[in-house]
Amino acid sequence: MITRVPTSVVLNGILGESPGEHVTLDWLSGRLGRRSFGVILLLLALLGVLPGVSAMAGVLLTIVAFQMILDRPGPVFPRRVATRHVETRRLTAIIRRTVPVLRYLERFIRPRWATPFAATKRVVGGAVLLLGTSLFIPVPLSNVPSALLIVLIAFAYLEEDGALLCAALVGVLLLFTIALVAIWETMSASL
Repeated sequence: MITRVPTSVVLNGILGESPGEHVTLDWLSGRLGRRSFGVILLLLALLGVLPGVSAMAGVLLTIVAFQMILDRPGPVFPRRVATRHVETRRLTAIIRRTVPVLRYLERFIRPRWATPFAATKRVVGGAVLLLGTSLFIPVPLSNVPSALLIVLIAFAYLEEDGALLCAALVGVLLLFTIALVAIWETMSASL
């Protein structure tokens, strides 16, 4: 049986492997392997919470989600984005701030309710595709619930926590139900 390594340990291990002063998104994706989709979703979702950046994060999230639905082995970005240099010290600073938070969360979020990996990837991709498109809505703070749900989904996907993933997917259904009711009520009131 293969022992599962927590995401915090994987990210911490990347620090020792970084080549020189710069890294690329391609390099990072290659080092993360099977977890590359989850980490990319997590980072983009955190960007999606920020006002003004949420639409750009939404575009990238929909691209990544579509690739997950197609069951690609890892995210593929346009060459211009994939080969763009990021300073290693900046990546190190982000990872060093993220790892303690992940370690804390990993005490509660752990592998449970195992699901087939390919099917889970497609379901996560579909949910993120819906949530990612909702980041385009030009209503103030409407991006926050969607982005936070993507953070939950990404973390559940990374840690293979089926229980948290189910709760997050119920949250997606609830969010879209509320949105549809609000749209229906608005349209009914205007008639």
